[in-house]
Amino acid sequence: MTFEQLKQEFPNATLDTWHQHPNGGGWVENTAHVEDSAQVSGNARVSGNAWVSDDAQVSGKAWVYGNAWVRGNAQVSGDAQVYGNAQVYGDAQVSGNAWVFGDAWVYGNAWVSGNAQVCGNAQVSGDAQVSGNARLSGDAQVYGNAQVYEGNFEASPTYIQGSRCEIYQSTDDGLIITFDCISKPLAWWDEHVERYAEERGYTPAQQMEYRAYVELFKRLAEIRSSTKEQK
Repeated sequence: MTFEQLKQEFPNATLDTWHQHPNGGGWVENTAHVEDSAQVSGNARVSGNAWVSDDAQVSGKAWVYGNAWVRGNAQVSGDAQVYGNAQVYGDAQVSGNAWVFGDAWVYGNAWVSGNAQVCGNAQVSGDAQVSGNARLSGDAQVYGNAQVYEGNFEASPTYIQGSRCEIYQSTDDGLIITFDCISKPLAWWDEHVERYAEERGYTPAQQMEYRAYVELFKRLAEIRSSTKEQK
């Protein structure tokens, strides 16, 4: 990105208030703090009072601003934005058109991508993935190996660590359930869960266990639907 292109986005920018980061050539406002070990490259920008430290990378057309902090081996790429008081750290990645803002944290090996938004006090951690059009807000947490990709989560999606593997809600209405890394409609699991488990070597007791989880998800989906109707 040339300085002229930068001024199209930041009309008040001057060469006295912005500089190109030596590791990657991306533009950094002088009020921001980017360590030499970190990389800001391509058309990426870091502005405001944001921090980028350690071996973190900001690339593509990504923008880190406000009081945000990106550190560790974290990567922010594509058209992603990290701002407010948000933190992205560890080996986490934020890519695509994703936004992480407010007081949200994304860390561990977590990945936020697509058009997803993580805001408020929400947290994404472990090997979790938030993608598609999912929006996490409030105190919602997604962790472990969970993957959510649709809907507005104002509270944590239901996640159960069973005796063999996790089973969890992947959409805010609870009508898509992921079991053994396979995402299917809840109605499909209702019909096939025992056969699916049996084909994968689950014991009869484990088959009954996961049937019980499916029944729980069915009841939770009914409660969500009823709550929406009341609103």
